Amino acid sequence: MTIAVAPQGSLTSVATVLLPGERPRVDAAGEGLYRTLHRESVMDVLTELRRQRIGAVLLSVTRCAEDDMTQVARIVREFPRIPAVALLSQVEAATAQAVLSLGKSGVRALVDVRQPGGWRELREVLIADRDADIERLALAQLSLDLVGAPDGCWRFFELLFKAPPQVTTVRHLATQLGVLPSTLMSRFFRASLPAPKRYLTLARLTRVARMFENPGLSIANVANHMEYSSPQSFGRHVRSMMRMTALEFRQRYDGEGMLQRFRDELVHPFSDVLRAFSPVSRLPRWARR
Repeated sequence: MTIAVAPQGSLTSVATVLLPGERPRVDAAGEGLYRTLHRESVMDVLTELRRQRIGAVLLSVTRCAEDDMTQVARIVREFPRIPAVALLSQVEAATAQAVLSLGKSGVRALVDVRQPGGWRELREVLIADRDADIERLALAQLSLDLVGAPDGCWRFFELLFKAPPQVTTVRHLATQLGVLPSTLMSRFFRASLPAPKRYLTLARLTRVARMFENPGLSIANVANHMEYSSPQSFGRHVRSMMRMTALEFRQRYDGEGMLQRFRDELVHPFSDVLRAFSPVSRLPRWARR
């Protein structure tokens, strides 16, 4: 199996609780594939999961005491979309009991790096769930919906789902695409397509719906992750676009359900137009200064 090295900006964040000697080896194993956030306790990792987007949790068997298992079980329960992996690098008297306790707490993946190929297996385990990200699922589905579409059209949809959370407005989107906001909106209007703001909003809400699948993330946590100015602002946004409260939205849509709505509302009815549409062209020199 060949593992592709991801661009620096797309690296998965892995939160860890490791022995000091394990940290540099885990860092080295993941170079170009994931970035590590080393923390001192399972509680610190739980806090980190609420504070920012984390792709996986890595726990040293040796570092996890019996007192930690309640918090480990909480991570597994409240963040089911984030894989928790146990790392075994040495065996002590308490190791067998620790492995059993981690299993009872819900940790299903154990990587023994004492074995040949263990570090390679760790890399594969930690990046395996990247393909389950809603962004990647969305682009996989859209690649089928938009077969034959121009590069500019594909670039627009790719940006909707891969742009950082700071891309919150059509102005931001246009800047990323290298066109003027007025030009971008005009091109959609002339093609009789929904406004680019609608595409951006529903794409962002698709990503929000995926985050909401983790019950450990509150509405305030998700609003913060997605760069809304406040939970209240996020709530008003959901009400204006979806005609429901943020809590109702959370209860009604998961990530795949919201992605299906995005496709049903904004892609399938306009597929013929989109396959011949490109919102991107070069700006005049004065506009690129």
